[in-house]
Amino acid sequence: MKREIKKYLYDVKISIESIDEYLGGKRDFFEYQNNKLLRRAIERELEIIGEAMNRALKLDPDIEIQHARQIVDTRNWVIHGYDKVDDVVIWAIISKHLPALKIEIDEFLEKE
Repeated sequence: MKREIKKYLYDVKISIESIDEYLGGKRDFFEYQNNKLLRRAIERELEIIGEAMNRALKLDPDIEIQHARQIVDTRNWVIHGYDKVDDVVIWAIISKHLPALKIEIDEFLEKE
């Protein structure tokens, strides 16, 4: 794997870990929804995840990361559709998709 791709995937890993840190042990949707600073911080990390994945895809369009294209699309939605960002959708991404992505990225980085 190219060194640059590894760097981008590491950036994804760090952003996922940052989101986990921001949320702490208590994952409360209503706390998330009522805390603008927390929402913006998590949205920014999702932007970083999407941009890093976009850059990795440019270097290797066949990278074996599930849902890589959807990750980039999410980044575009958060940035360009800022007025339509739905807290429920973001929460679903945080709760359901990021844990699986973290495992996938960790495994990918370990085998390289």
